[in-house]
Amino acid sequence: MLGSVPRGVAELGGVTRLAGQVVWSAVRHPRGYWTETRDEMFRVLTRSAVPMVLAVFTFALMIGILGLNFLNLLGAAYRYGQYFFIVNTRDFTPWINSMVVAGIVGTALCADLGARRIREEIDALEVLGLDPVRELVLPRVLSISLLTPLLMTVSLVMGIVGGLYSTVTYGDVPAADYWETLFKNLTSVEMVVAVGKSLLIGFVTGVVCAHKGLTARGGSIGVGRAVNEAVVLSFVLVFLVDFAVNLTALGLFPEMGSVR
Repeated sequence: MLGSVPRGVAELGGVTRLAGQVVWSAVRHPRGYWTETRDEMFRVLTRSAVPMVLAVFTFALMIGILGLNFLNLLGAAYRYGQYFFIVNTRDFTPWINSMVVAGIVGTALCADLGARRIREEIDALEVLGLDPVRELVLPRVLSISLLTPLLMTVSLVMGIVGGLYSTVTYGDVPAADYWETLFKNLTSVEMVVAVGKSLLIGFVTGVVCAHKGLTARGGSIGVGRAVNEAVVLSFVLVFLVDFAVNLTALGLFPEMGSVR
């Protein structure tokens, strides 16, 4: 168990180092990678849009039924919209969105880079004087970082629709009450925090999966192991980022702690 601590510190250090290289490369030479980033964003969208929409809508229905059961006991089912929006915006939608991105896009990124490492293609790029981070990692991490907030916005809308459906059909609450309480809590601060958190989650997920792919060892078995480790580490860091951003936002904007 003690031996896993230095390994975890080394992994975190490698992820941090790669994140710094990606940011420095993007800022130092902000040209030459936007075409690849655009194409990669399209590939990310085609892979993750449908699973994300289905997952968010299904979980919204499930959470809607469970939440309405509790509020019905309190006689406050008409206030479900405001509570659902807060949970949906701060935790539920970013979590589902990040899980889909890490599980579909992140695994593909890690497997591709891991296969290139095993086939020594990355070593060949370095021999040719090309930077693998610049050529392979930067466009993909940037595409995931930019597209994750866009997917979060779509999933947020689908979550609201799923909550409305469960409220009207299962809770017998008028749609007007749902929208009234929801829009009272729909503020610019909530949206900015949600989009910023999704941007950070997408960046962390991309860097983690890229790092595990670049450091894959041991043939095809090692690539599979790297993919599994990338998904697990991404999930852990997503929870930490979500927790840290929510605490910071509540500290900077105390009005987020009140329900309107």
